[in-house]
Amino acid sequence: MAGEDASRYLFLIVLLFLSAALSAGAEPLTLKHAVELALAHSPLAGETSADEQKAFASMQEARNQYIPQVAVGSGLGDSWGYPLSLEGSAPSLVNITAQSAVLNPALREFARAARSEYKASGETSKDRRNQIIQDTATTYLELIKWEQLLDGLRQQHADALKMEQAAEQRIQEGVDGAQMRTQAKLATARAYLRITQAQGAVDVLRGELSQLTGLPAAGIEPAPDSVPALPETAPQEDLSTKAVDSSPLVVAANEHAIAEGFRARGEHRAMWPSLDFATQYAVLATFNNWTQFFPAKAFERNNATVGVVIRFPFLNFAQKAHAQAADAEALHAKKEVEVAKGQVSQETLKLQRAVQQLTAAQEVSELEYEIAKSDVDAVEIKMNAGTANVHDAANARMEMTEKYSALQDSNFQLTRAKIGLLRATGELEAWAESK
Repeated sequence: MAGEDASRYLFLIVLLFLSAALSAGAEPLTLKHAVELALAHSPLAGETSADEQKAFASMQEARNQYIPQVAVGSGLGDSWGYPLSLEGSAPSLVNITAQSAVLNPALREFARAARSEYKASGETSKDRRNQIIQDTATTYLELIKWEQLLDGLRQQHADALKMEQAAEQRIQEGVDGAQMRTQAKLATARAYLRITQAQGAVDVLRGELSQLTGLPAAGIEPAPDSVPALPETAPQEDLSTKAVDSSPLVVAANEHAIAEGFRARGEHRAMWPSLDFATQYAVLATFNNWTQFFPAKAFERNNATVGVVIRFPFLNFAQKAHAQAADAEALHAKKEVEVAKGQVSQETLKLQRAVQQLTAAQEVSELEYEIAKSDVDAVEIKMNAGTANVHDAANARMEMTEKYSALQDSNFQLTRAKIGLLRATGELEAWAESK
């Protein structure tokens, strides 16, 4: 049993030494630099850029319908009997066709819809950008919390080892019973357990920050001094209106509703007359039997056609039903704007109230920690006077460590809520880059 304890403590010392060595060799990573790296390297940033490029290409596709589409090909072939066409064209050595929209009311509305969708994708990109900043900042701050807590847990473990030695001495002197040895070892084992839990959390958070920033996990060392101070919010201040006005999700939903309106109008105007430009030039083959059925004077090797195509779909019930479905989609999109506004307003109110509650909880945790520290000092005085034993001291220190951990957790919860509120009001990026 003693050999197992010695091996465990030796492993812990080696682990702490390696952790300290890695931390000493790592260059501190500021919060601002971490956010910059995350915006450039995180997978979500890549997805956002791809979605925005897709929306831009869709807008270009709709707008380029007015640019002539030119195709060059050939339709070589022989014929037997009366010459027939190949895919609607006479057999030719070279065939050039061009076509473009000239007057198309439906296409004009679809192009406007694509432009609005591109604007909506830009607003969605802003929201995803804020999400990246929020994830990076909260991960960064949580890593700082666990590293600071880890320092306190290491000190607690060292104190537990000293208490274990003191308990062994008191047992040998006959002051305490053998049970005190087990209680002292239990306190040491609990301290070791908390250290392994904290070290595991640090490793996981460094891994998450590595995925966000693209840096190796072992080289990430946060700098607590680089975190800007969070602004204070007046409890009576209503931030819901400000959040709705600045929310990229609301703006994106509104642009999507506008796009659906244009798209519905385009579906209705698909039943309007349209005018297209079309031209074709062909060099016909001479080795088939065209001249057997057409007079030589009427046969020309080079042929060209230039004109316009007018379409008037005066009877199309399927398109009419499609337009009615598009009207329903446009109405649905308008209602989604109202839903988005309500969700943003409600979420902002919840965050504001959460900040108030967590501020009060932080004050309670701080007072409880101060009381626990006073209890530790009081127990030490009693131990010197002989009215308290090692078990009492271990319990007091354990209580102080738990209260300190609760205080650190309360501070982080409050900070995370404030960061969420900054994102809701559109001030998150400015805060992250302010220091």
